[in-house]
Amino acid sequence: MCGIFGYVGNHTAAPILIEGLRMLEYRGYDSAGIYVPGQGSNKAVGAVDNLSKVLAPNIAGTSGIAHTRWATHGAPTEANAHPHCDMSGAVWLVHNGIIENYRPLKESLIARGIAFNTDTDTEVLAKLIGVHYQGDLVVAVRTALSLVRGNYGIAVMSEHKPDEIVIARLGSPIVIGVGEEGHFVSSDPSALLRHTKDVIYLEDGEIAVISKDTYKIIDQDGKQTQKAAETVSWDLDAVQKQGYEHFMLKEIFEAPEVIENTIRGRLIVEKGRAKLGGLENHKKSLSELEHLSIAACGSAYYAGFVGKYMLEEYAGIPVDIDLASEYRYKANFKNGHDALLAVTQSGETADTLAAVMKAKKSGMLTMGIVNVVGSTIARETETGVYNHAGPEIAVASTKAFISQLTVFVLLTLFLARERGMKLKEGKEIAAALKELPSVLRQVLETAPRIKELAEKYSKYPNMMYLGRKFHMPVAYEGALKLKEVAYIHAEAYAGGELKHGPIALLGPDFPVFAIAPHDDVYEKMLSNIEEVKARGAPVLAIVNDNDHELANLADDLIPIPKVHPILQPIVTTVPLHLFAYYVGVARGHNVDRPRNLAKSVTVE
Repeated sequence: MCGIFGYVGNHTAAPILIEGLRMLEYRGYDSAGIYVPGQGSNKAVGAVDNLSKVLAPNIAGTSGIAHTRWATHGAPTEANAHPHCDMSGAVWLVHNGIIENYRPLKESLIARGIAFNTDTDTEVLAKLIGVHYQGDLVVAVRTALSLVRGNYGIAVMSEHKPDEIVIARLGSPIVIGVGEEGHFVSSDPSALLRHTKDVIYLEDGEIAVISKDTYKIIDQDGKQTQKAAETVSWDLDAVQKQGYEHFMLKEIFEAPEVIENTIRGRLIVEKGRAKLGGLENHKKSLSELEHLSIAACGSAYYAGFVGKYMLEEYAGIPVDIDLASEYRYKANFKNGHDALLAVTQSGETADTLAAVMKAKKSGMLTMGIVNVVGSTIARETETGVYNHAGPEIAVASTKAFISQLTVFVLLTLFLARERGMKLKEGKEIAAALKELPSVLRQVLETAPRIKELAEKYSKYPNMMYLGRKFHMPVAYEGALKLKEVAYIHAEAYAGGELKHGPIALLGPDFPVFAIAPHDDVYEKMLSNIEEVKARGAPVLAIVNDNDHELANLADDLIPIPKVHPILQPIVTTVPLHLFAYYVGVARGHNVDRPRNLAKSVTVE
């Protein structure tokens, strides 16, 4: 959700804070603000650019905190923008998360004569810390947080100690950056790369104090603890546009490289096996799995749905797929041979983390497919697989989705070979996966044609996506992307469900995007497309090269290479992502920053 950045060091803070916010803007862009001790706060509604325009040119001070907001409590107004201060104006705070019991806390503070100026839950926390501040900010923060229910990542400063920032987390990510000429705090390590690659991830319940030369971490019991810095493997180039118009387009075009990074060191082609180091210690229990639950949100949920089909067909494992936000309401019937697999790009998704904690409480083995090293879910799960997709800046997930599908292929191969898959089939999948990056490069060469089609279909107010089997969840992913970045009403259905109601929507103004590669459900998809055409709806179809049957039936085709069936959904996804991107651009939207959305959903 919101982005937090802070700095204390030897250099003028304001430009560093603004730069940090620009790197975090994908986490929220409803408003932005900074606080520099001795200079007060500056805030603006909208993008960070709006804030930079209202800043005085020479703000003195070598420390400060900053925030870019995704609004939860209170409209996106200047008054509701962070930072917020206590009653005295001496204590300032930025916050990512939700204070669930802010109403009773606010009422008790009002009864004590504390006045409020905003509609936010964050101001309540700032005022609460101020009430308990008597010269020791750490004590005040600890006392206030002991009264709070909810989740938070916070950075707090006092006018009286401008050379220190106090930070704390519970359920919302906070990272310390250790630099040669100062220390930093950020919601995401990607924002630190211009300054340092040495980071420390705060754990839930921990509080830290950073100054320009030192950092101190205090555990949940109030005792000081030692933590060594980790080195981030990403480069600064990975979080810059590198000549692309948008991050989303850059990240779509990174798909071949993403697959290469995801499979590097993990494929043993001659043995038809995948080597997943994080799972090796659990190989026996995984080979005996009788049931697997997958929990995820958004695009990760659709990746998990494709993974369900893969694991059931090739590894013979019964799999349930659950929206992580609904998993908490599910009854777990543990039998000793089941597990939960959480799928998340950020590793901080609140609903997915809640699913992990419920499964752990039930005694289930917990696993993760996570992109961000050191993230909460990566630490909370017992085992898992890192994506190694690199940072993803655009709000709409593209390259992480491709990586998640690739990991599911690896996981399926890993488990299937342990559970009886023949060497020949294992080698076929492994060899095809190794060649997949070159296949995707061919697909990306069709981008100009997809752009033409996107401009044609961008004029329609509605679109329906259809697919079967592996491509049913891929259809949902395509519709989600169109909704996210083009703001078009898009529905997705399994092809077989068309006649059970959704066909009533179809007509000349309601085109259908059919995903119809030449697989074992191809003929059934042909029947569905015939049904669509009979209702006069235009049809745009993804097909394999040289598909003559659909050439005479669909209005427009996007041909793609035919690959092994387990890999085909990865190939079909790329045109869907490109199509949504180009439709969004054609309709004049900022596709990197879709309205009302944020990259990392750290509230439930």
